[in-house]
Amino acid sequence: MTAITASMVKELRDKTSAGMMDCKTALMENEGDLEASVDWLRTKGLASAAKKADRVAAEGLVGLATDGTSGALVEVNSETDFVARNARFQNMVSTISRLALEAKDTDALSAMPYGEGDLSVADQIKNMVGSLGENMVLRRSQRLQVTHGVVASYVHNSVAPGLGRIGVLVALESSGDTDALEDFGRKLAMHVAAANPLAVSKEDIDPAVIERERTVLTEQARDSGKPENIIGKMVEGRLRKFYAEVALLSQVYVIDGESKVEQAVEAAASGIGSEIKITGFVRFALGEGVEKKTDDFAAEVAAAASGN
Repeated sequence: MTAITASMVKELRDKTSAGMMDCKTALMENEGDLEASVDWLRTKGLASAAKKADRVAAEGLVGLATDGTSGALVEVNSETDFVARNARFQNMVSTISRLALEAKDTDALSAMPYGEGDLSVADQIKNMVGSLGENMVLRRSQRLQVTHGVVASYVHNSVAPGLGRIGVLVALESSGDTDALEDFGRKLAMHVAAANPLAVSKEDIDPAVIERERTVLTEQARDSGKPENIIGKMVEGRLRKFYAEVALLSQVYVIDGESKVEQAVEAAASGIGSEIKITGFVRFALGEGVEKKTDDFAAEVAAAASGN
């Protein structure tokens, strides 16, 4: 039997906000498997993991750059937001995001020349670590491109042009007016920042995600005592609600709070006289999925007071 440690219980509690004993029970029931324990808690109605983002703890900046039909997002993490406010760090992230327009992936971006000479992006980050005395890492990058149309962007909690805590790119294929398309694309990017969809449409959602949701919903329905011939209908109804919440085209458009995004796209296409197709989007939120070390502040103060 897998030993359940206090750190495992804490991690599950941080992820779900469920009670300590409930988390311990969940881990015991699932032999220490964290994700299975999350689902177990959801089944029992003790957590709502699907609607909770992972705790955002890492500092640094999300940077973006666009160039008409292409755009790129990067996330560069630091240990503190003090470094994130440093002008040299901000300039470095801006430069890296522009370089990302030409990089196929994060590894390729790390190896690219940072400027003139032999210095790579990875080398520049190491130099900045030595200069500012804080660990930094190029965590991820992603690029979008269209043949005809625009890659629109939006930065939330911006600290400088193209830099902030949430960055979004939306790729729109269209032969319509570029300025009007850019304006609509920015509004769509703002929607994505706020609504955090999983995919463009229901058909684009990862089948593994759907199956996991179906399993949880089925167990919830069974626990309610409903007969098997009713459970299937309940699950399908709740799945339709799930799709409406996580598929971009099915979401309520936050800009007007009434229409669906799909309807907003149709209206924009009518306005510019050309079909608009959302071919993709990317949303980076600073530190999502990264757990930050939490220090015991009282112990820290006590140690400082004692001279340790």
